[in-house]
Amino acid sequence: MANEDKKDFNAMLQDNKDMPKFQIITDVKSIEKYGGNKMYFALPIAYDEVMKKIPYGKVITVGKIREFFAKENDADFTEPITAGIFVSIAAWASHQRLKDKTPYWRTLKANGELNEKYPGGIQAQKVRLEAEGHIIIQKGRKNIRYYVKDYENFLFEMD
Repeated sequence: MANEDKKDFNAMLQDNKDMPKFQIITDVKSIEKYGGNKMYFALPIAYDEVMKKIPYGKVITVGKIREFFAKENDADFTEPITAGIFVSIAAWASHQRLKDKTPYWRTLKANGELNEKYPGGIQAQKVRLEAEGHIIIQKGRKNIRYYVKDYENFLFEMD
């Protein structure tokens, strides 16, 4: 995202954008990739609500949140692009609020990767996760990425 300081992310979080909704996809490759054709679009605020449930010392991935929404709504999968956008909006909305904070730093990308699009970028997320006892590892030489070591052991299970 760009111009974060000029956007009202809390207003964006409340904008339903005609969601929640379902869409039946017909693209064969997508159906094979996601294991079905019934795609769910969750509300932006729904991501924030789930992210607020992740306790100190635990983490979750965007993929696990998407799986939770699909299961809860009898869909084959939750749309991945809006998921990434809405997680970022939730993070920035929390950053803009003085209270009712969302521990967005506990929501990771696939494979336990830190999210460079969060407020303060990788470094800020790294500091917060390390303060909760996680070990952050670096992978790559040119395209350096950061991950929570053994993140699977710290995954929060959604009911």
